[in-house]
Amino acid sequence: MFRFVGKFDIFAPMSRNRKRSEPIRLSGLSIIDIAEEGKGVARHEDLVIFVDKGVPGDLVDVRLVKKKKNFAEAVVEHLHRASEFRVSPFCAHFGTCGGCKWQHMDYAAQLRFKQQTVASALQRLGKIDTQKMEPILGSAANRYYRNKLEFTFSNKRWLDAGDLQEAAEGRDMDALGFHVPLRFDKILDITHCYLQADPSNAIRLSVREYARQQQLSFYDLRHHEGNLRNLIIRTASTGELMVVVVFAYADGGQIEGLLAHLKSKFPEITALLYVINQKKNDTIFDQEVMTYAGRDHIFEQMSLDESGEQQVRFKIGAKSFYQTNSEQAFELYKITREFAGFKGHERVYDLYTGAGTIANFIARDVQEVIGVEYVPSAIDDAKFNSALNGIQNTRFFAGDMKDILTPDFIAEQGKPDVVITDPPRAGMHPDVVARLLEMESEKIVYVSCNAATQARDLALLQEKYDTVRIRPVDMFPHTQHVENVVLLQLRKV
Repeated sequence: MFRFVGKFDIFAPMSRNRKRSEPIRLSGLSIIDIAEEGKGVARHEDLVIFVDKGVPGDLVDVRLVKKKKNFAEAVVEHLHRASEFRVSPFCAHFGTCGGCKWQHMDYAAQLRFKQQTVASALQRLGKIDTQKMEPILGSAANRYYRNKLEFTFSNKRWLDAGDLQEAAEGRDMDALGFHVPLRFDKILDITHCYLQADPSNAIRLSVREYARQQQLSFYDLRHHEGNLRNLIIRTASTGELMVVVVFAYADGGQIEGLLAHLKSKFPEITALLYVINQKKNDTIFDQEVMTYAGRDHIFEQMSLDESGEQQVRFKIGAKSFYQTNSEQAFELYKITREFAGFKGHERVYDLYTGAGTIANFIARDVQEVIGVEYVPSAIDDAKFNSALNGIQNTRFFAGDMKDILTPDFIAEQGKPDVVITDPPRAGMHPDVVARLLEMESEKIVYVSCNAATQARDLALLQEKYDTVRIRPVDMFPHTQHVENVVLLQLRKV
């Protein structure tokens, strides 16, 4: 055990009489790097220290909050010298809210460190040569860029230092906002969110005010009781708007009252929906979604080229997956199409196709697209979207990827010339990677939201494939998250 001694950042043996709860502090640490999880990196002797909200170039005093043999986690207690990359956060909730954790960093620096993070993961975990890695594509909009947000109701509001100085008696404990990191039962009451454009903020504030006036109870996340549980808002580039209110134990009159209020106050809502969820988890994928007013879906659209003359439209339901940054999704799909280098004759397998967004985006450039997805409802959306756009050269199949992608399936559907794979954060199942190696398609375009698991899969695919192109795409400004597109070429024997 160690304790901090004096002015300099030195560890010394801890006295046997010292209380175990006494915090360890270090002074004068330089933040020298960014870790893959987005925290600053400092070093003390043989100890690597991950510093929350540390920016490379900062000189800081820190307090350790976790210590293991070779690493520790810490928070900044005093900033002696600010990094040239450090800026003032624009959101009042920064530091407590779990989102937008990089607001304190200049956006150009964010892009630089995201590029560095992807390169590091590919080199270290996949042994990939990244010398020819292309520059990251930044997002044109880095505020109000999301098309979907989900808020949580709670009767246990997160209390900040100012709240704690006030008398507890009569304190309003209801909140409608986001989970505080590592506290499942505490919700930060959000006054203004910079992630989604209006009328998102207005709708959330109106719902909260109505609920308080009508004394509708906010959900208790520990005891699983209360009227109001979640609020989901989806906006589209078409101008259409979806609002889903998730109730827990509200009665019919309470449901009718809130939804009638929303319909009257926000006549621009295209799809006003509700769910009654009394399970112990928040997911609505296994729940019935009911329509109160308007349609049960909205439409999103995306240009097929820069001219904007050709559009592909997508049906978005309450349970549909769609890239949450609509404008940047267009850029991501263009890069995917460019990497594939279609000539028009190709058979393409689109793995983890979701609602068929990539499949329908590229369909006009190829002979046919075969999409595979685990979620049956997503496949229904994919088929609908093809029909909606008059696309007749797509086929979609629902089921577990490793179970569907068999030799018999490939023999029946035909060997693909190009495979596009866009798996979830966990990456591809080893059986799927093995099948790709067996298929020996000419090209694989691998789109990933997790460079670490992508690197793991690329290491396996190197048995037969060369990594030809790499380009990160920033879909989520002010966070450490980044998408990455890799082109693999079958090695000539």
